[in-house]
Amino acid sequence: MDRTQPSHTSLKTQYLIAYNLTSAILWSVLLTRVLLLIPSVGLSHVYAHVGEYAKWTQTLALLEIVHSATNLIRSPLPTTVAQVASRLLLVWGIVDTHPTSTGPSPFYSSMLTAWALSEVVRYSYFVLNLRGEVPAPLTWLRYNTFYVLYPIGIGSEIALVYVASGEARRPVRLLLWGVLGLYVPGAYVLYTHMIAQRRKVMRGKRPERRRA
Repeated sequence: MDRTQPSHTSLKTQYLIAYNLTSAILWSVLLTRVLLLIPSVGLSHVYAHVGEYAKWTQTLALLEIVHSATNLIRSPLPTTVAQVASRLLLVWGIVDTHPTSTGPSPFYSSMLTAWALSEVVRYSYFVLNLRGEVPAPLTWLRYNTFYVLYPIGIGSEIALVYVASGEARRPVRLLLWGVLGLYVPGAYVLYTHMIAQRRKVMRGKRPERRRA
């Protein structure tokens, strides 16, 4: 079991524990619903059952930008903004705007599955880290599953943007193609950031207390 220095009991710490615990529960519910819906109603009907829930669950992550901007957490603001903004673009600007083409796509389900698995691990890790004790298996999951989940999630996002561009009007289509062009450098920044964090933790250095 990995141990970190116990946090001082403070309003800040209690708030972050509450936020991360709430987020872990919300994403756990989403993951469970998606995994149950896929065999029962099929991939094409997952969006109809969880679309609104997924949209607002992800929107809650706007608070992480506030947390970073106010130094409540030590996550770099540019990285936090990029990660949250890209997901909000997907749930609001792509799927919510083009539900008839993106909702039934299997890539919607694969995106949610990758996101939810990643977030359940991430938020659970933060809760226990803030409490001063993280089980070694959870640390391993936090800093290794992204190798698989990030490509699945990012690949699904790209596919959904491409699908949406097919029914968008020309000005919007050009904008979406521009978004696709930003995915390569954006994905590289996020991926290499996680690799650097993994290297730091796996070498036995103390992990960050909180990264959004």
